[in-house]
Amino acid sequence: MVQKAKILLVDDRPENLLALEAILSALDQTLVRASSGEEALKALLTDDFAVILLDVQMPGMDGFETAAHIKRRERTRDIPIIFLTAINHGPHHTFRGYAAGAVDYISKPFDPWVLRAKVSVFVELYTKNCQLREQAALLRLQLEGGSSNGAVDGSKETAGLLAELSARLAAVEEQAEALTKQLGEEAADPSVVATAAHLERKLTGLRRALDALEPGTGGASAVLPAQG
Repeated sequence: MVQKAKILLVDDRPENLLALEAILSALDQTLVRASSGEEALKALLTDDFAVILLDVQMPGMDGFETAAHIKRRERTRDIPIIFLTAINHGPHHTFRGYAAGAVDYISKPFDPWVLRAKVSVFVELYTKNCQLREQAALLRLQLEGGSSNGAVDGSKETAGLLAELSARLAAVEEQAEALTKQLGEEAADPSVVATAAHLERKLTGLRRALDALEPGTGGASAVLPAQG
C-alpha cells in the first residue's frame, strides 16, 4: 500500500508556511516544514518527497542556491521544484529559476486553487511511480522465491502473481492515460507533460517485462526494467 506523499515547504517566514499548509491541507498528504535552505537539505537526506515548494528570497542560502544543491545530489535531483517568489525582476530572474532546475515559477500572491492543482499533479505522478516500484519489487521477490521451491509449485505461484500484477498494472495504465488526456486538455506546463510522458514510458517497460514473463515467452529469465 502506497503511503501518503510528502511535500516539502521551504520558507523563512512562519506565516508563509502556515498559509501554504492551509492551501495544501485539502490534498491530504504529509506536509513537511523547512525554514531555511540548510534545513531543507537536511530533511532531504532522510525522506523522499513528491514535490518541493521553495521560496526564492531567504537569508543565507537562497532558493537558487538550495535548488542547485538539490539537483547535484543523485538522491534528490529528480524531485520537482516549484519556486515561489514575492519579487519580479523580469525574464532574467525567471530564467534563473528554471536554470536552477525548477519545473514551475509562481509569483506571490498566487491563486490558491492554481497552486493546489499544480502540486496535486506531481503528487499523483509520485504515487503512481511508487506503485510501480512496489509491484516490480514484489515480482522480483516472488520470482526468486519460486526458483527455490519445487518447479510445479513455483510455476503456479508465479503465474498467479503475474495475473494479479497484470491486473494492477492495467488499473495504473488506465489512470495514467486519463491523467495525460487531462493535461493535454488543460494545456499544462511542458515540464509537467514531460514528467507524465516519463511515467508512461516506465509503464510501457513494465508491461513488456510482464508480458515477457508469461509462460512460453522466456519465463522467469526475463529482466524487469530498472525503476528510478
